[in-house]
Amino acid sequence: MHLPIGGTESEMGWGPEGGFIQSKTVSVIHLDQQTQMQRSPLNSDSNCFHIPSLPNLSVFWCCFLLGLVTHRCTHPSRWGGSRGLFTGGGGASVVQLTLQDIARSLRDRQHKRVAVMAGAGISTPSGIPDFRSPGSGLYDNLQQYDLPYAEAIFEIGFFHRNPAPFFALAKELYPGNYRPNPTHFFVHLLHQKGQLLRMYTQNIDGLERLAGIPPEKLVEAHGTFATATCTSCLQKYKGEELQPAVMSGSVPKCSACGGVVKPDIVFFGEELPPRFLKYLTDFPLADLLIIMGTSLEVEPFASLAGAVRSSVPRLLINRDPVGPFVWGRRPQDVLQLGEVVGGVQALVEALGWTRELQALMAAGVEQNEE
Repeated sequence: MHLPIGGTESEMGWGPEGGFIQSKTVSVIHLDQQTQMQRSPLNSDSNCFHIPSLPNLSVFWCCFLLGLVTHRCTHPSRWGGSRGLFTGGGGASVVQLTLQDIARSLRDRQHKRVAVMAGAGISTPSGIPDFRSPGSGLYDNLQQYDLPYAEAIFEIGFFHRNPAPFFALAKELYPGNYRPNPTHFFVHLLHQKGQLLRMYTQNIDGLERLAGIPPEKLVEAHGTFATATCTSCLQKYKGEELQPAVMSGSVPKCSACGGVVKPDIVFFGEELPPRFLKYLTDFPLADLLIIMGTSLEVEPFASLAGAVRSSVPRLLINRDPVGPFVWGRRPQDVLQLGEVVGGVQALVEALGWTRELQALMAAGVEQNEE
């Protein structure tokens, strides 16, 4: 399933791997002998502009234009990357934002509609292995289940033929085995302050819910263990109704028809939940996007990073630069690289919210123990 997610300032297109990417087409200004401006597309790998002959322009204006072009060639990022000099990229130098800038504007409530995107990297500090890290990812630890290939455990066709390996893995991942960490509680704190628009998570571990983030503020893009459905008669179940069977190592069966009951997580070959379509209204409204702990490799989730308006700051808290933070950075982008919890704590400290976060975590731990 691929959903078109694009910007408004430049041409967009599907990338070679299914991702929605920005075209390299830029606009060039040609001036004829009457100094009339015309736009024509130029597909070029160069960030520099070609200046045609300008016989009727004064020496002053020639020097002025050449000065602009020189600055555009030597400082392309300040002019909006590959966008045209006089088009959506803007004509004024833009100062790169910092983590302190993001903290200041958040603290001053300049951002009241914060969208959050999160991946497996926010859960690994809680002890949950991610899916792709060499040597420690879940895919590397699935050989014990005698699968034809690691990904088969999350393929719906294989599940229908042999659900046992999935439920053996589900026993390890089932909500309740792990606890939220400061990253999850930080998002809850954003909600408490009335600044969280929505959290979009790739995770199926349920730690966002355990941290107290309300379900209406969550879009669990890859599904959830909180609910389940019979694969035969489609009867609905609460997640906790499956827990005894899963924790005993059995395949849960439907009480009505005897069919296999599958948690409502998204397998390869299944559609994303309808709730994912909330991005269509959420991301145009967002005034800040925070992306944490994700490789931005799985579509269509990955393309959400480009769905906010180009003027909206994007903060990446991640081990490495990923996605548009590698090939399409904006002046409003801020990268806090390294361990995710450490990056969140640096932001919280800059916000002056450390005591509030600690109090929220203490209350959450006490509630979960009850």
